[in-house]
Amino acid sequence: MSLQNSIPRVENDGENQQEGNESISTATSRRRIERLSLHLCPGIQMGRQMEVEMLRCAGRAKKINVKVGELSSYMRGKHRDIQERVFEYFNSRPDLQTPIEICKDDYRELCMRQLLGLVREANIRPFRYVVDDPAKYFAIVEAVGSVDMSLGIKMGVQYSLWGGSVLNLGTKKHRDKYFDGIDNVEYPGCFAMTELHHGSNVQGLQTVATFDPLTDEFVIDTPNDGAIKWWIGNAAVHGKFATVFAKLMLPTHDKKGVADMGVHAFIVPIRDMNTNNTLPGVEIHDCGSKVGLNGVDNGALRFCSVRIPRDNLLNRFGDVSRDGKYTSSLPSISKRFGATLGELVGGRVGLAYSSNGVLKIAATIAIRYSLLRQQFGPPKQAEISILDYQSHQHKLMPMLASAYAFHFATKYLVEKYCEMKKSHDEELVGDVHALSAGLKAYVTSYTAKSLSICREACGGHGYAAVNRFGSLRNDHDIFQTFEGDNTVLLQQVAMDILKQYRQKFQGGPLSVTWNYLRESMNSYLSQPNPVTSRWEGEDHLRDPSFQLDAFRYRTSRLLQSAAARLQKHSKTLGGFGAWNRCLNHLLTLAESHIESVILEKFIEAVKSCPDEGARTALKLVCDLYALNRIWNDIGTYRNVDYVAPNKAKAIHKLTDYLSFQVKNIARELVDAFDLPDYVIRAPIGLQTADEAYTQYTQYVGF
Repeated sequence: MSLQNSIPRVENDGENQQEGNESISTATSRRRIERLSLHLCPGIQMGRQMEVEMLRCAGRAKKINVKVGELSSYMRGKHRDIQERVFEYFNSRPDLQTPIEICKDDYRELCMRQLLGLVREANIRPFRYVVDDPAKYFAIVEAVGSVDMSLGIKMGVQYSLWGGSVLNLGTKKHRDKYFDGIDNVEYPGCFAMTELHHGSNVQGLQTVATFDPLTDEFVIDTPNDGAIKWWIGNAAVHGKFATVFAKLMLPTHDKKGVADMGVHAFIVPIRDMNTNNTLPGVEIHDCGSKVGLNGVDNGALRFCSVRIPRDNLLNRFGDVSRDGKYTSSLPSISKRFGATLGELVGGRVGLAYSSNGVLKIAATIAIRYSLLRQQFGPPKQAEISILDYQSHQHKLMPMLASAYAFHFATKYLVEKYCEMKKSHDEELVGDVHALSAGLKAYVTSYTAKSLSICREACGGHGYAAVNRFGSLRNDHDIFQTFEGDNTVLLQQVAMDILKQYRQKFQGGPLSVTWNYLRESMNSYLSQPNPVTSRWEGEDHLRDPSFQLDAFRYRTSRLLQSAAARLQKHSKTLGGFGAWNRCLNHLLTLAESHIESVILEKFIEAVKSCPDEGARTALKLVCDLYALNRIWNDIGTYRNVDYVAPNKAKAIHKLTDYLSFQVKNIARELVDAFDLPDYVIRAPIGLQTADEAYTQYTQYVGF
């Protein structure tokens, strides 16, 4: 019996409605009797109840025929080959594979050998794609991070941060001088932005670079302990250069003596190229062991009158002449600062993309094990897999749907980033900045929570180090903090939405990312339609238009109420006080908007899939993603009567049913991620179930 026939519909009236109500009343009475008998005789009834429920769902569901190869090809696209080259290289070099137990110092040296091997032996040169083909670069980053997350971060520091700062903030002279050395890792470097007292507030950095016109040099100084550069990747052991962010100070003839031109980036050598000794005036200390990512050598840097040539200023957005005159194509400190940070969003793009790669690995391990592991079941019958339990499906299937949703959303982000790098369009720069901030925050937070759920879903075996959840969780945890703290990034998204909101009412243009607000401000904020709020048929609930409208309606309501609250509180509390009073509301607004973008891109990806079987599977997964998100925030929809009680109940039922259907193709869906066993590296997550326990027992010595 389909869902449409199992619940009342508003369209039925008269005799049909009466018959439907009688049928529902009978079904309700039967369920109540069954539940009462279950309480009275739980031992006898449990197996029968489960068996009946499973047969009901199985009889209703028709398993989708998924061609894993077709779905995988659509997912991975044109950069599949370069990722397979990465996987195959490390599979051919067992000596470069990270052991389960390794001390910090050995791990750091192994991580450096892994990077050198990838670049010099496998001849995979990521740096060449940072500017010319960023999509290929991010594909390499994802693959390398799947092999070892510390290696992925170390590579990102070398090429995206240190190398990227030279390419994006410097000019031709810097590219000519440093490109080859960065590319082949002869010039290992760091990205020295974060300070002990300042992380997210980059404009508040205290390190200074004062121009000395007598020697034509900049003098880099750490004025106090709070200005020590902290958590700098590659600094503790391997880095020979650092891109140092500091306030550019120019001497003046007024009583102040210097003029602050804002934060700029400078290339500062920190170690001797031959001896590896620390250079004069540079003080380096090891930040020590961390919760995770111990293959990355994070260090702290202090500078005491370190002199560098004037040419070491990365001068794309601001320059200083020999006579100390400052010139820039941008008129203000804030404009220059915005342009500088705008060129560094690639790190956020890479983190969002790579974080979903971690989610794919964790979901693959947990789902394969849940299909393998059998426990309990109907009396005198074979045990069933733990993924046959509705509670387990509730844990893992929406997570699997989210991994697919994030895949297409981050793929879209990469495409927009590539377009931005080619066009340098100012509006597109702003779009990518906000979208990368939102997706990085949303995806990394979701993945962090999901890693714990995956561990718990695998019971005690999930706690074994060999099955990787511990290392994945620890290594990934910092993704929520670096390249921008997630709470701060979501505030940036909210701020941009409010800016677009103001422009809407001032007649200004709306950027591409927010263009749906043009309609939403007019149509979505009207009173909900009392008829559609009660529609509960499966076709309606699985209609992409309903799903997307629901997401956008919620965002529009949150935006309207946030704007009204800010205006109200700013009269008494001022701008900052009003923002702080409404902060949780604003964070919810930002997350709601990002969820709308994710769903929109998922729906587009479903429509564009050329293979019918793969498209049907993706539609099922997309529906689960959408309806699960709506159900998770059903209170919001109920409070404004966007969803009536009967419709809310139907959404809940359908979400459970879709989880069951996705469970039926879960193996095919995780296989389509196309991650080889030697990349997964967890005995309980192997493709061949027969080998899982064999490898697991061999690991402990049987």
